[in-house]
Amino acid sequence: MKKITHTNRLLSLVKEKGLLRPYDLEALNIPRVYLTRLIRSAQLEKVGHGLYKIPEDSLSEYESLTIVAAKVPQAVFCLLTALQFHELTTQLPRKIWIAMPRGSHTPRLTHPPLKMIQYSEDSHSEGIEIFLYDEIELKVYGIEKTIADCFKHRNKIGVDVALEALKGARERNKIDIDELWHHAKICRVTNIMRPYLEAING
Repeated sequence: MKKITHTNRLLSLVKEKGLLRPYDLEALNIPRVYLTRLIRSAQLEKVGHGLYKIPEDSLSEYESLTIVAAKVPQAVFCLLTALQFHELTTQLPRKIWIAMPRGSHTPRLTHPPLKMIQYSEDSHSEGIEIFLYDEIELKVYGIEKTIADCFKHRNKIGVDVALEALKGARERNKIDIDELWHHAKICRVTNIMRPYLEAING
């Protein structure tokens, strides 16, 4: 019979959870020295402050967002990343797009790679939805706010991406028109968005 060691228990836990945190060891009464040993032996790697994973495992989308949210609490996931979160794009962004207050420095995070957009105070704080994943809060702009942002930043992501999101949300009844206009006004894109919205309304 195979002996269940602290090492085996730790590796089984990280395979189950995807990410390991130091307090996970405390729950199992495992000394932290075992975490250090697994890192030294390359069985685990550090991917953020207090976050560890098995090296050969690729992170899921949510796990990548969790790393960013834990490291950069002010970050709000926006534009392409928010569209991907809401399943409103066929794009597969190579970087995680985050919104930060104007004047913020780009977070020092080696992985996953980030694309930071600076927002005014009003624009940054509006339309945030919070999702809990593995006990960490993920701040993501809601669908209406994200679509308005996409039209505002169409030069960065392409107007075709913004239009795809608008059409997809409308067809799947995932959009509140009044809420959309509210955010369009904040983003100052009502005149830009009006003809597209009229077109899809037929």
